[in-house]
Amino acid sequence: MELLSSLTEGNVTAFLLLLLRFSGVMFFFPFFENQLISTSIKGALIFFLTILFFPVVPLQSPPTQIVDFMLAGLSELMLGFLASVVLQIVFGMISFGGEVTSFAMGLTMASAYDPVTGAQKPIIGQLITLLALLVMLALDLHHPFFLFIAESLRHIPLGGFVFSPDIASYTLKAFANLFLIGFTMAFPIVALILLSDIIFGMIGKAHPQFNLLVIGFPVKIAIAFAVLIVILPAILIHFKREFILALEALKIFFQ
Repeated sequence: MELLSSLTEGNVTAFLLLLLRFSGVMFFFPFFENQLISTSIKGALIFFLTILFFPVVPLQSPPTQIVDFMLAGLSELMLGFLASVVLQIVFGMISFGGEVTSFAMGLTMASAYDPVTGAQKPIIGQLITLLALLVMLALDLHHPFFLFIAESLRHIPLGGFVFSPDIASYTLKAFANLFLIGFTMAFPIVALILLSDIIFGMIGKAHPQFNLLVIGFPVKIAIAFAVLIVILPAILIHFKREFILALEALKIFFQ
């Protein structure tokens, strides 16, 4: 009877909106949007988290019209999508740097199935992205997901998220930094491969019988892998710093 008495219109509406907020965050946030996690597991986790967080939802007047409820649900999904874009840009930096590296090494056609996104990606980009994902999990950087939901319930009422110019400004700047930082990560490898191309060109000019395709191609790959092993810790440290900055930037949603 106590359970039935709590099934009021306001509680049911708040529960459904909170469920949509978790759905928007869960299906777009890094790691949680992994396609290796089945939809049934995501749905069960969303339902469990909604029940867990429902007691801390502030009291508010629920939307009474179906149109108002649909708009409130869309705002909840938009909140999760935009917040995930801020964090996905950091992984985009790693992915772009890996693609530039693969292109410089001549491994553009050496693509494989990416189990995280479900698309074909260069193997170097996949390697660096998976290592970055492991660093994120090892440092518990996926835990702020729950803190973000808790803080959003304090500052943003259910169905009350409004897209602000500050969010648009930050997202545009982050997209610009995506290409800049991604190329910066790949620059040491690209520079050394370009230098090796110049050296091989000079050797080929001095000795026409020198077979560049047979000797130069594996040498360039070996140089690139050697440099990648040396600079990989710096790339992951830079990724960690950018990811933490992106987590701190999520505070613009509460302004």
